[in-house]
Amino acid sequence: METSDHAPIPLCEPNLNGREKAYMAEAVDSNWLSNGSFLTRFERQLADYTGAAHVIGVCNGTSALQAALTLAGVEKGDLVLVPDLTFVATANAVKYLGADPVMVDIDPATWLMDLDLLLDFLEHRTYLTNAGCFLRENHRRVSAIVPVHLLGNVCEMDRLSAIAAAFSLRVVEDAACSLGSFRNGQHSGTFGSMGTMSFNSNKIITTAGGGAILTNSDILAKRARHLITQAKSHATEYIHNDLGYNFRLVNPLAAMGCAQMEQLPSFLKTKKEIAAHYRHEFMELGATFQQLAPGTESNYWHPAILVDGSRELIAALASENIETRPLWTPIHTLRVFRNDLFVSLENISSSVSKRGMMLPCSTSISNDQLERVCSTVRNLLHNQSIKF
Repeated sequence: METSDHAPIPLCEPNLNGREKAYMAEAVDSNWLSNGSFLTRFERQLADYTGAAHVIGVCNGTSALQAALTLAGVEKGDLVLVPDLTFVATANAVKYLGADPVMVDIDPATWLMDLDLLLDFLEHRTYLTNAGCFLRENHRRVSAIVPVHLLGNVCEMDRLSAIAAAFSLRVVEDAACSLGSFRNGQHSGTFGSMGTMSFNSNKIITTAGGGAILTNSDILAKRARHLITQAKSHATEYIHNDLGYNFRLVNPLAAMGCAQMEQLPSFLKTKKEIAAHYRHEFMELGATFQQLAPGTESNYWHPAILVDGSRELIAALASENIETRPLWTPIHTLRVFRNDLFVSLENISSSVSKRGMMLPCSTSISNDQLERVCSTVRNLLHNQSIKF
């Protein structure tokens, strides 16, 4: 049996210490599984918290993106603007629709989509007609933009929305990891025509799987509910008036979400304390952290730092039973996307990805575990040729 000073410290595990079991048992006992009162309750909790007029629960965050992009009018052959450094699901959802992503490099400080680069691309490589925005070199339509609020940092949505409007682009926000993040008092995922969320097991709240579509549009909300239930258009007959999806969030998992939402304020408090602790410990050593975009109140979902020898440090920490992870691989380098457009001047995303690592941040992490992470990192930096 491992001693406490060498027990595993996971990267980011779920915290199920509320009423999850009781609510899920109640959902099962009710015999309402595909739908039910907990799903309605969970959607209302999310709407009340985020300020969105409508929240539609779906089976996962990727499905939320796919459905939202469909509702935004993305069609086969279209181009969709996405940031180059994010989880691959953002770009995958574009490909599912027969469209292709255009990867835009990131800002070196915020690690969010570089809006100067985005504007330059649209001004110099696209043209506008009454039918929309088109790429000059091949006349393919550019139909949407998907900003990602990476690690809880909220994009400058006022400026991005203005750019999108000027070029006839629909905005679908990927707010998968930003529940609890605000920009100038407005919650992430509520700026565009739609926003999407994920409740995967490592997110700030979890339903094991699960996701949601957020919108302030009555019309889009009605269409979203229709689309994710196989576009069934008759109460009893099997009449389907569109190509639909079976993307509903089920009632027992929504019950877990209801219990998680009750704990969200305490989870946010803990996340902020963890992030502040790492900054206090590592800033004086020269560590570089993600810089918040102006006006952002972050949920600090996942603290991350830049380290010259990130892979060596990750491996060394693993030998001490401390789990860390690198940042995501830039999408433009992945085999599936290598023939797609990458908009960049200096390939910042590859530089940040190469040096980036995510630190342990479970909301159940103890003070002793947090200090063990910090002291181990300090010792490794001192004893090995690794530096921030």
